[in-house]
Amino acid sequence: MSSPVETFTTYKHSIELQKNVADLWWTVDDNEREITFELHINTTGWIALGINLAGGMKGTDIGVGWVDQRGSVYFQDRYAFAKERPMLDNTTIDWFALQGREVSGWTAIQFKRLLDTCDLMDVPIKSGTNKLIFAYGLTDPIPSGPNGEISYHENQHGSRALSLRSYTDSLSEDTFAGLDYFDFRLNNYVVPSTEMTSHCKIYKAPSNYSVKQHAIGYKMIIDSANQDLVHHLLIYECDPTAQFDDNNLPDDLCNEIYLQTAPCAYNGAIIWDVGGNDIVAFPEEAGYPIGGDFLIKYYMVQIHYNNPNQLSNRTDSSGIRFYIGKELRQHDLGYLTLGTTSTPHALAIPPKMERFIIDSYCPATATMGGERAEDEMCRHVMKYYPRMNNMYDCLMMNSPQIWNSMMNTSSSSFNDSKLMEWLLNLTWTSEQAVQWQEFYNIASRVLLYGASSNLQFKFMSGLPKYQDLKPVACTKDQTINQTTSSQTTTMNESISYTSRIRQNIMIILI
Repeated sequence: MSSPVETFTTYKHSIELQKNVADLWWTVDDNEREITFELHINTTGWIALGINLAGGMKGTDIGVGWVDQRGSVYFQDRYAFAKERPMLDNTTIDWFALQGREVSGWTAIQFKRLLDTCDLMDVPIKSGTNKLIFAYGLTDPIPSGPNGEISYHENQHGSRALSLRSYTDSLSEDTFAGLDYFDFRLNNYVVPSTEMTSHCKIYKAPSNYSVKQHAIGYKMIIDSANQDLVHHLLIYECDPTAQFDDNNLPDDLCNEIYLQTAPCAYNGAIIWDVGGNDIVAFPEEAGYPIGGDFLIKYYMVQIHYNNPNQLSNRTDSSGIRFYIGKELRQHDLGYLTLGTTSTPHALAIPPKMERFIIDSYCPATATMGGERAEDEMCRHVMKYYPRMNNMYDCLMMNSPQIWNSMMNTSSSSFNDSKLMEWLLNLTWTSEQAVQWQEFYNIASRVLLYGASSNLQFKFMSGLPKYQDLKPVACTKDQTINQTTSSQTTTMNESISYTSRIRQNIMIILI
C-alpha cells in the first residue's frame, strides 16, 4: 500500500487502487448487512468512491468526502445519471462518514453504507464482481459544507473490478504451506503493443507424479508489473487423444497456432478475470486430478491482454500455481460451462443496448436444469464433483435455419462469414432493437453438449418457458450510527429506515 497514513482500524481486505495515488480498505459485516470502507488518496482536496453494475460513469452510486482546513469531515451521497457531475442523492442519504484526517498531503476518510440501501439511486453490493471507480480533486469544494460543489476531476480518476463480498485476500499462501506445487506460467513473454492480444501456450502435465494426485487449490500468479494489462486467463484441458512434440510445445498468439491447439480449445476448466479471487481452495472432499493415470496429459493456458495505450517493451510471467495435497480426496473435481457459444450464431447484440437478454437452457437429458445469463455474459463456469470425464460444456446458439430465415437465404449457402457480413451491414433503430429481442425470445436453437471428442448436437424449436424468481422486498430495518471524527461534533442519533421494494430485480450469473 502506498499511503503513509495509518488506518483508523484493522480491516479484512485491502487493495492498492493506483500506485502512489489511491488505497482502499474494507470490511463486510453480513450480520449487520453493511460495509465499512477506508479510502486514502494522495490529495488534500475531495475524494470519491463509486459503485456501479456495468462500468463507466453512468448509473454510478458515489460517496464524496473531504476534510477542511479546520479538520471537519464532510461526506455526500451522490448519483451519476450520465458522464457529468454527479448530483446529490435527493431520495435518502445512505453514505455516512465515520472519521477522517489529512496527513502528509493525503486525505483519509472512513465511511460506511448498507449493502442494499433500498434506494433506487444507490447500487446494491451483491456477491460477485463489483465495478468500482475512484476520483479526486486538488481542492476542497466551495463552499466547504454539506452542500459544497465538487470541481471536475480532469484525469484524476481510475477504476477497478473487485469482489467486495467474496474477496479472498484472507486466504494466503500460508493456507498451502509445506505442500508441493507446480506452475503453468509464461517466462518473460513480450506483450505485443497492440490493443488486444490473446496468447496461447500448451503445457504437459508434470511428469514427476507417477500416480494420480489431487490439487487442493491454486493461486493466480499475475505479474505485479502487468496488472494493468492482464485482463483474463483461461485454462483448458486438452483432449486425451491430443499429441504434441514435448520438445516444441505450441506457444504463440492464439490465432497463429489455432490449428495446432484445436484439441485444446473446447474443454474449459479454470477461468480468472480482473476482480476474481487470486487464491482458491477447493472443497475438503474434492481435488482437481493431475498426473498418473488421469486421462488429461496436456493443458492450454490462454491469457488475454488489454493494452489500450499500446504500451511496448513490457514482459510478462503470469500464470497459475497448483498446490498438491498430501493425500487423495474422496472425489475428482471437474468444471462445467453453461450458457452460449461465443460466436455470432449465439451472440448478436444490437449496438448501444443497455439491456439485452439471451436465454440458454441445458435440459436434463444433457446433465441438469436451465440457466439464464444477462448483461451480455455468454458463459457461466462452475466447478463440481464427482467429475464427469465426458461432460465439459452445455451451450446454445441460434439454429442455422432461423438465421437463414432472417437472412432470406437457402440453407445450402449459409456460412459464418455470410452471417457476420449480414449482421455488420444492418442499420439499427430503437424499434429494430426491440424486434431483435423478440426474435431472440422465440428463435429455434441448437444445443451443444459433451466433450470435444464427442460433442452432441440437438435441435430445439424453442425453449421452455422461463420461471423467474419472485422479487423479494428490500428492507432496511437496522440502524447505522453516524459519527464523525473527534475533531468534529459527534452525532449519536441513529438513522431509522423505511422499507421500499426495489423495482428491478436482476439475476446475474458469475
